[in-house]
Order: sequence, then structure tokens, then C-alpha cells
Amino acid sequence: MEFSFNLNRTANASAWRVLPNRWDFVAFPLMIGLIAMAAVGFHETMAPIATLKTQVISLDPANLPEYAMRTTLRMLAAMVASLLFTLVYGTLAAKSRRAGVVLVPILDILQSVPVLGYISFTVTFFLALFPSRVLGAELAAIFAIFTSQAWNMTFSFYQSLRTVPRDLDEVSRGFHLTGWQRFWKLEVPFSMPGLIWNMMMSMSGGWFFVVASEAITVGNNTITLPGVGAYLAQAIAEKNLHAVGWVILAMIVVILAYDQFLFRPLVAWADKFRMENTSSGDAPESWLLDLIRRTRLIHRLLVPMGFMLATLARIPLRVRLPKALPVVTTMSKRSRLGDIVWAVFVIALTVFVVWRVVAYVRTGVTLDEVWHVFVLGLITLFRVLLLIVIASVIWVPLGVLIGLRPALAEKVQPLAQFLAAFPANLLFPVFVIVIVRFHLNPDIWLSPLIVLGTQWYILFNVIAGASAYPNDYKEAATNFRIRGWQWWKKVMLPGIFPYYITGAITASGGAWNASIVSEFVQWGDTKVVAHGLGAYIAETTAAGDFPKIILGIAMMSLFVTLFNRVLWRPLYTYAESRLRLD
Repeated sequence: MEFSFNLNRTANASAWRVLPNRWDFVAFPLMIGLIAMAAVGFHETMAPIATLKTQVISLDPANLPEYAMRTTLRMLAAMVASLLFTLVYGTLAAKSRRAGVVLVPILDILQSVPVLGYISFTVTFFLALFPSRVLGAELAAIFAIFTSQAWNMTFSFYQSLRTVPRDLDEVSRGFHLTGWQRFWKLEVPFSMPGLIWNMMMSMSGGWFFVVASEAITVGNNTITLPGVGAYLAQAIAEKNLHAVGWVILAMIVVILAYDQFLFRPLVAWADKFRMENTSSGDAPESWLLDLIRRTRLIHRLLVPMGFMLATLARIPLRVRLPKALPVVTTMSKRSRLGDIVWAVFVIALTVFVVWRVVAYVRTGVTLDEVWHVFVLGLITLFRVLLLIVIASVIWVPLGVLIGLRPALAEKVQPLAQFLAAFPANLLFPVFVIVIVRFHLNPDIWLSPLIVLGTQWYILFNVIAGASAYPNDYKEAATNFRIRGWQWWKKVMLPGIFPYYITGAITASGGAWNASIVSEFVQWGDTKVVAHGLGAYIAETTAAGDFPKIILGIAMMSLFVTLFNRVLWRPLYTYAESRLRLD
């Protein structure tokens, strides 16, 4: 009888452990709602393409929940694609010297190519893939959002791989970890704090170009997808300030939602990857993460998935993932010969691509036009450089202040995401009306729009750097009574410098991109145009003049690449070689 009683008690205990608790009943509706949202979005993407012509964008606020859902799904899909791209591209660029010679400049060019530049040539491609479904247009929009998200995430991951502390790398090799194991056990965890903050910036930055992604106009070809961006474009076209106000409200709700349900749990989860010997006094928290941990049934369902992922990371695969190359290496004669052959190949390929581009552009562009576009590029370069300097002076101190205080970071996080997500289009009415009313110079007063969405790259990266700064280093500075300017010069600025460079590079590229919508603004039929390369690309894209579009994009890519080579890359090299937390 005693054995039977114990058996029944054990069986009851086992059954009790798989029954849902009160926290499960709170978490289950959230999961079901997420699944339902994804299912509805997938069903709408498989609808016939003709529905886009029959479904006119309505400014009725009752349609905004559906529009917000579809925009959010597009941005999440682009985020997943950006993360996969980041892991692959960033790893190749950081770990292979020869690949890095090509991939890093290409990344400079890709971040400088405006979203309108991609849309001009990708819409037709994606529509041809799925000619009878909305899916083709959805993929074109997702790809456009992807191009506004992927580059700063890739730069952040690349910077992390290049600055992994040497002692941690040596310990991983001492444990005979394979390249695969070292990648998942050391390098990816080390990159998590900075990568997650850049994911936030990418999600918010996607809003900046959501209008161009959902309301696509290239020449006479116009495609409008239901979403917040298309709603905003319609409101601007009709000069409907009430609709603009509803867009702002919808954005606030959506940003708060993905802050609470996605990024705050990720920030709290990633805090365990901080590189320190002493724990931080005030760790970030997330009510959703605490809720999932308190659930019984959902937690038991998630444990096998976590165990499977951990097992995959521990598999001793002999994947050739070498140590990220230092700045200075000793090369054998064979290696030097290989580098020479590789350099000749790259140069030949570059010359061929340039020749093809020049041959195409010459069909509709004269040398006078090229010189004119070059001068416009110099004007935009001056604007970008001046605004990046101003943004750095403002946001570096504030970013350090926020990053060193997790409790403050939790409060500032949703506000910073909203400000980063605030599209310049929403300020068009104010700028256009004020400039026209007071006869102001557009070359000066449209300039703030350029940095409106890009300054946050600096802030988010500095916050990430300050958040990831080892707590034991801060305690050592306190014990040695290092204060004031000496604290900034000897302690904090060297610690956050690699993160700042990442933010400055992406902010610079983003500012060039933002010039497309900032130097050519429109409110109804009223247009205000500033002199600059961005306005040139916007006007030629609207006209569908492809030779001039390519000329403008090529000139912008040239300016960004040379600017990065002359300024940012030397600073990046200095950060890698002199300011590593070893």
C-alpha cells in the first residue's frame, strides 16, 4: 500500500508539473495572438496582385490597426533576413583577409546606396518572380526595409568580431574549441549587447523609409501596399493633418509593443553576456521574460528547443572559422602571391563593373552633368560632416550617461526608439509651411531633416558600448579616484570608441541615404528643394531617368567610400589595435 501511495503521489506530481499555471494563462493569449497575426499576414500576401489596385488606401483611422500590423510584419521579416545576413557577411568580412578586402568596401557602398536606388531596380524583379500574387510586391517592400536595417547590424557584428579580447580567445583555444564552437560560445555572445542595440536602431530606422517601401513610384509604375507608410503618403498627398496625427499615435503604440515584447526581453537576456568579473549592481529587467520564466507548461515546451540549440552550438564541427585576423600579420611568400593574384582579380572585376556602368550612363548623361552631380555631392558631403560632428558632441555624453545606468536605459529605450523611428515625412508640413511662409533658404533649413533619423546610430552604439563596459573596470577607476576629464580620456572614451566608430560610420551612410527624402520635400502640391545629391536622386527617380539615377547613386557611393577610407577606416584600425579590452 505504501508503494502504491508513493507511486500515485509521484504520478500526480509528474502530471502537476505539466499542467499550466496562472502565468501560462497570461502568456498563452499573447502567443496565440502572435500566431494569428502571422497567419493573417501570410494569407494577405498570397492574395491576387489585382487586389492592390482595388484596395484604395483609406484615411479612416479604423483601418490603422490592420495597416500597422502589416507594416510590423514586413519589418520583422526584414529583421530576420538582416540578422542572417549579418552573421554570414560579418563573419566572412572579419575572419578572411582577402574576403574583407572586398566585402568591407562593398558594405560601405551598400549602406550608401539609397533605398530609392534599390527600389528603382528591384520592384520589377520581385514582381516577375510572383507576377500574379501580392507576395512579389511584399518581397520588394521587405527588401527595401532590409536595406535600411542590415548594414549597421553588420558593422556592429564585424566590429565585435574584430575586437574580441585576446585572453578570451586564447582560453577558448586552450579548451580546444573548434571554429564552430568558438563562434557560438564566444564570438556571438560577445557581440550580443552591441548587436541587440543595433537591432533596435535597425527596427526604428526602418520606419524612416517605410513610406518609400510601401508607396513605391518609379516613373509611371506605382505600387501601393496597405500599411502605415502608404497611409502617411496618402495623408501627405491630401494635406490631411488629422491623418498625420493618427499615424503618430499608431507609431507610438507599435513602438511600445515591440519594445515590450521583443527588445526589452532581448536586452535583459543579453545582460548575462557582459564581459566582467563582478556583476553589475542594477541589471536590466523585462516583465515578459520574467513571465515566460514563471510559466510551467510553456517553459517546459521551450526547454527542449533551448537544449537543441545549445547542443548544436556544442557540436565539434571542423568548420574553418579562423581567428579574426589582427591588423598586422606575418605572411609567407605563398600568401603574398595569393594576395597579389586576388588583388589583380578584384581590380579587374572593379574595372569591368565601372566600364559597364560608364557605358550605360553615357547613353543619357554628358560630362557637364557629371561635374554638376559631383558639385552637388560636395554640398551634401559638407552637410553630412557638419551634422555628424554636432550629433557626436550632443549624443556621446548622453549615451554614456544612459548606458552606465540600466534603470535609466529602460526608461529612455522606448523614447529613443520612437525618436529614431520618427519619419522625416511627418515633419514635411512644418518645414514646408515655415520655409515658404518666411522665405527661408532651403539649403540651410532642410539640413536638420538629414540627421533626424541618423543621429540615433551614434546614440544607440554609445549606449551599447557603455552598457557592455566591464563593471570591474569601472570599479577600478573608482578605487583609483579617476574623475573628470581624466576619467573620460583614460577610462570611458577608449572603452566606447570602437562602438562610436561603428555608430559614426552607419550614421554617416544613413545621413547620405536620408538626404534623398530631406533635400526634396513635398506637402501636397508644394515642393521645397535644396541643392544637393539627395535632391538630384529623388527628382531623377520620380522621373524614371535610369542613367541619371545610376549616376547619382554611383556618385553617392563614391563619396561615402572615399570618406570612409580617408577618415573612418583609419579610426577603426586604431580602435582594433590600441583600444581592445584585453
